[in-house]
Amino acid sequence: MIENEAATGRFILVCEHASHMIPPRWGDLGLTEAQQLAHIAWDPGALEVARGLSRRLDAVLIHAPVSRLVYDCNRAPDMAGAMPARSEVHDIPGNTDISPAERLARTEAIYLPWTEGLHGLIARRIALGLRPVIVTIHSFTPVFNGKPRRVEFGVINDADAALPVAILNAARKLTRLQAELNAPYSAKDDVTHTLRVQATPYGLPNAMLEIRNDLIATAEAADAMADQLAPVLNMGLVEIQKQAKAS
Repeated sequence: MIENEAATGRFILVCEHASHMIPPRWGDLGLTEAQQLAHIAWDPGALEVARGLSRRLDAVLIHAPVSRLVYDCNRAPDMAGAMPARSEVHDIPGNTDISPAERLARTEAIYLPWTEGLHGLIARRIALGLRPVIVTIHSFTPVFNGKPRRVEFGVINDADAALPVAILNAARKLTRLQAELNAPYSAKDDVTHTLRVQATPYGLPNAMLEIRNDLIATAEAADAMADQLAPVLNMGLVEIQKQAKAS
């Protein structure tokens, strides 16, 4: 789904794990109601932060409308995580022994419209001279496999580290968040598919943001986080523009 498509700002905000909705076509995947609402199914708070940033930055926002357990739009069709049989400590019965035909059906129903929609959005803005900056927005759990996570705000880079480093430096200057580079994940964990496919081929500045979800657990907290991060993204963009002019 695309929001604020007429925005004139340079950022395209991407939220691949915005929804926990499982369409009736796939039943409940064998999951309890609690599992369907847990972090394994989506990134709680990420969409609210993304919408807050979209308003503050006059940025276009695109977000996936279904749970990542049906199809994770930040994964290629041949990756195990695209339709995971297990997520964290949870088995996903509806994803066990998926046939090639079913993998294709989900790819055609969810991934292809998503990736083609994002690619079209990027191409149209390039054609208009609004050369975009791609930022994907995610949230992560404060405890993973029993281990607390100290990091509160992670910035992940794929091939191009310029914008992520600039955003990290801005976050450390403008906020009190415990900000770290390539934490709690990195590109080695196969989490930068969208950036690799959509931004890198065009040479577009890009970054992946990870926010600890206990910090954005309410609508008010998510909006406050967007208030903190909007100037951080702006400062990061200004910094890489300076670097480009100096080179």
